[in-house]
Amino acid sequence: MDSTAPSPETGSDPAAAPNPQRAVTSLVALLQLEQLESDRFRGQSTNEGWIRVYGGQVVAQALMAASHTVAADRLCHSLHCYFIRPGDPADPIIYKVERDRDGAGFTTRRVIALQKGRPIFNMATSFQISEPGLEHAVAPSADVPHPETLESEADWARRNAPGAPEPWRTLWQTRDRPLDVRAVEQDDFFAPTARAPQQRHWVRLAAPLTPEQAADPVLQRCLFAYASDMTLLDTCLNPHAISWANPALQSASLDHAIWFNDTPNLNDWNLFDQDSPMAGGGRGINRAIVHDINGRPVACVMQEGLIRVRRP
Repeated sequence: MDSTAPSPETGSDPAAAPNPQRAVTSLVALLQLEQLESDRFRGQSTNEGWIRVYGGQVVAQALMAASHTVAADRLCHSLHCYFIRPGDPADPIIYKVERDRDGAGFTTRRVIALQKGRPIFNMATSFQISEPGLEHAVAPSADVPHPETLESEADWARRNAPGAPEPWRTLWQTRDRPLDVRAVEQDDFFAPTARAPQQRHWVRLAAPLTPEQAADPVLQRCLFAYASDMTLLDTCLNPHAISWANPALQSASLDHAIWFNDTPNLNDWNLFDQDSPMAGGGRGINRAIVHDINGRPVACVMQEGLIRVRRP
């Protein structure tokens, strides 16, 4: 999904102060899809101030739609997506689920997201019953500071908003943020410096879920899917000293994949340890191993994104 710049027309109400609990409540409501008929659901979009629908929203809603068609003893272990067309936040999204297979241990589904009768996104996803197996896991970097010692993205944005040009100034001052994102490596948003294609972010919900919501593994995995598209694409931009604020940059998520090792807990901190092994042809590959606050890997994410620089 295209996320090149905020839109002044669709930004948050300048008179409304940011409210983390309201933002989280709205995000959870966003995932409560309306069932239209068997295997067909309708989702809405929230006004986050972007020109196009945020890609993580569509991934999360598509996963929720697929989960509604699967037995409760099976959880998503992997999903693979393609973003086909930009989504319009003013229009609802229809999710059509295809039941490919219900096996003894695995269930597979395909989901097509449509607007105005045209596909904007598709996803293949697989669910599995819980079972024991061989286990090993890599450890996170030893030099990662604790998230509570880092400045939140929301605080950073409000602190820097007075000196930022529009529409960033209004967006940073008023936007409701459902996620608390804390960068380990911080850079100048408007004048970044070239650095290695690596970065780390701590991520959790900006306000806690209710105990019932926190205990729901389907909701937690869908919330993680929403968060998984938030910082990945930045990683392949690092070596080129270019940011979202540069009007020459055209960027969008092209495809997206998640492998779940366990159910992430978005009430607590999760470390997105990200790198970009390569870029070329107007595209960049990004990947992340995601560890919980105790250092246990809960998921892996990969994404290819469009990073096209418009030349004069």
